Amino acid sequence: MKILLAGDSTVAACPSYEYPMSGWGAHLAPETYWWGAVHNFAKGGATTESFREEGLWTQLLHQTVAGDVVLIQFGHNDQKREHLAARTGYSDNLRRMVAEVRAKGGVPILCTSVERRHFLAGALQATLGEYPAVVRELGSELGLDVIDLNQWTRTLYEELGEEKSKELFFHFAPGAHAHWAGGLEDNTHFHQKGATMIAGYVAEQLETLGFVGARA
Repeated sequence: MKILLAGDSTVAACPSYEYPMSGWGAHLAPETYWWGAVHNFAKGGATTESFREEGLWTQLLHQTVAGDVVLIQFGHNDQKREHLAARTGYSDNLRRMVAEVRAKGGVPILCTSVERRHFLAGALQATLGEYPAVVRELGSELGLDVIDLNQWTRTLYEELGEEKSKELFFHFAPGAHAHWAGGLEDNTHFHQKGATMIAGYVAEQLETLGFVGARA
């Protein structure tokens, strides 16, 4: 079977010149290859709308056959566009995606958006508004499994703490990375370390949901 991924930069494989920046989808295959082949269509900057407009959703659906799993995670960029508000354009687009996957015989699974790392006075702040809650509600409404990456990543950052959680993200001092010679403190995009941890959690959730076959 296939595991097809729709999402934004937090899911996507990053360009080589951005190494070791990575989305979690780029690290899912080592966790699932013996039972599910990962096809990652996620793209940096994508919304539930642009993913369709750019033809990526059509490409994904074209490869989906009965029994395939389609993981869908958007929100980071949707929240930057008024017409893609959580309870209007965003939720409408997700409903349409779910219906189209089901029409192909695939199994849609919604993922809440991974949290950004934003601490204020030592407390982790919520940055995604109603988007995670809407995904959870859609899961109940549509009878879908939901992988709650927002809650899981929030717990992870809080357990690690403000300083240690930096290691999961793309932080480089000036002169330490050729592409960002002036340095970078990115609390949205992951270092491979963080992306790998999230991919491991996604694989565990898929196993819990019963998708894993026996290892050869």
